[in-house]
Amino acid sequence: MTRLSLERIRSAVSTIAPVFLQTPQYECEPLSDRLGCRITLKVETLNPIRCFKGRGTEVAVARMIKEGHRSAVCASAGNLGQALAYSGRSRGVRAIVVAAKSANALKLQRIRCLGADVRLVDGDFEHARETARQISEMEGAYLLEDSENLDTCEGAGTMGLELAEVPTPLDTVLLALGGGAMATGVGYVLKRLTPNVEVVCIQPEAAPAMTLSWRKKEVVTTETMDTIADGVAGRFPIPEVLDDLLEIADDAVLVREESIVQGMRFLYEQAGLVVEPSAALGVAAVLENRPRFAGKHVASIICGSNVNLADFRRWVQ
Repeated sequence: MTRLSLERIRSAVSTIAPVFLQTPQYECEPLSDRLGCRITLKVETLNPIRCFKGRGTEVAVARMIKEGHRSAVCASAGNLGQALAYSGRSRGVRAIVVAAKSANALKLQRIRCLGADVRLVDGDFEHARETARQISEMEGAYLLEDSENLDTCEGAGTMGLELAEVPTPLDTVLLALGGGAMATGVGYVLKRLTPNVEVVCIQPEAAPAMTLSWRKKEVVTTETMDTIADGVAGRFPIPEVLDDLLEIADDAVLVREESIVQGMRFLYEQAGLVVEPSAALGVAAVLENRPRFAGKHVASIICGSNVNLADFRRWVQ
């Protein structure tokens, strides 16, 4: 029992701009040889916002318009903000994006270029979430809460429809875990269409709140988070999303920062992909436990490539 619906996810496809759909998915032989497993990459970075989040905001903004909303606000570490700005601009909805002053400068620049009203706050992402709620109440903007808003999960779930069409059956899908939209959306679809697939979620050790919550089966919050994988960094899991994840995920694992960097390097060297840290979590999980995945057919979603060049050079090159 989850909040998600396979029928709604299939219907969502017609709502999403084609530029976000049918993204490349292929077995990467050089990376497979290095990792000791067959790895299929699904590349969600070849679109105007360089990440998968547009699938969810396209569905959410379409629903907002039907309900009469003409403005929306979200808190974002960067990628959701870009997605809301893009979907809002294309559909005539004003977008307000709240972010921490310490957020990725490249992502903030792109949000502004897409026409959103960017408001910066002191503190981390969780402080931005609280400010977004206040703006929604005071200004009457629709609050788009990533993962809590079911459209963001079901929009992400359309990736699962595409992965289910991989010619050779998957043994495992590796999903970056932050707020939970991608993990629950994709995991739900694959469990429904290919029930034997193992759904494994991955978080950084330095931002473990949702994984600790999944393991304990109740919400666990953390005082701090300090990871280069800003796209999955949060301290306060959403209870409804955790309930979904408990029904969907087979495992949730934590990986070290050095493994994330090594995963980025492997994707660059073996697949020619420049990715942000969150997109390397799946490869990092394999690197930390090669025997578990040896010989299996594993899929990993390359969920974003919004990374500062200076950071990428420092970490990878």
